[in-house]
Amino acid sequence: MQQRLSSVAVAEADRSAPLVLTSQPAPGVVQLTLNRPQSRNALSRDMLAALLIGIADASVDPTVKAVVLAADGSVFCAGHDLKELTAHRADPDGGRAFFDATMASCSAMMQAITTSPKPFIAAIEGMASAAGCQLVATCDLAVASEEAKFATPGVNIGLFCSTPMVAVSRSVAPKHALEMLLLGEPIDAETALRFGLINRAVPVGDVRRTAIALASLIASKSADTIATGKRAFYQQREMGLSAAYDHCSRVMVENLLARDAKEGICAFIEKRAAVWEG
Repeated sequence: MQQRLSSVAVAEADRSAPLVLTSQPAPGVVQLTLNRPQSRNALSRDMLAALLIGIADASVDPTVKAVVLAADGSVFCAGHDLKELTAHRADPDGGRAFFDATMASCSAMMQAITTSPKPFIAAIEGMASAAGCQLVATCDLAVASEEAKFATPGVNIGLFCSTPMVAVSRSVAPKHALEMLLLGEPIDAETALRFGLINRAVPVGDVRRTAIALASLIASKSADTIATGKRAFYQQREMGLSAAYDHCSRVMVENLLARDAKEGICAFIEKRAAVWEG
């Protein structure tokens, strides 16, 4: 009986803990950590809301230069909370309204990462599956353990990973994306690196250290320049070649006129360290 009571107490404590932990592992770097290892860090409606708040806060905080997105436990993120979705099949509409709201919330969270002026670096230990793989593909950079795995397995349960496909197909080559989506089989970190889904595959235990090091390097640059470049990257990617050159030429001129560009170029010429204002 005592052991059962202890288990209940632990479960209650887990439920009361923050869904997303926020920490500052290095100057200018914020780490957002998914904190529901007991549910494989599934993207429940509450988890999506907590992530969106963390992303929004980091995006407007002038002291934050880069964000590391990590997860506690053996699974980075298992995707949507299938138990939560299934429970709403008993709703009068069969769950349609809840499903609509969940997908809209997830899409808003993913787009908040892309439109944030701050670079996001995923730090993956364990499995990133379905919308969890989408989260990895959405981040600007990704560092994974050599033992990490990635999958878009929806086809195996009759639910094609259509929303994960949006991010994955923009991160890897079409045939690689379709291989993941059509087969539904996990790929290892070496394959994910070859596909272009991740930037680094590092030994177990080095994932967060490596991600934080990359974030710190980004944090040493001009924040205004990084924000300008990230925004222009995602904008031009959706354009035709001529339109992309026109757009980025205008961005480049505005960037040249900015104070930090003037300071950086002068510092380079004068062989001194730049003092960033942005």
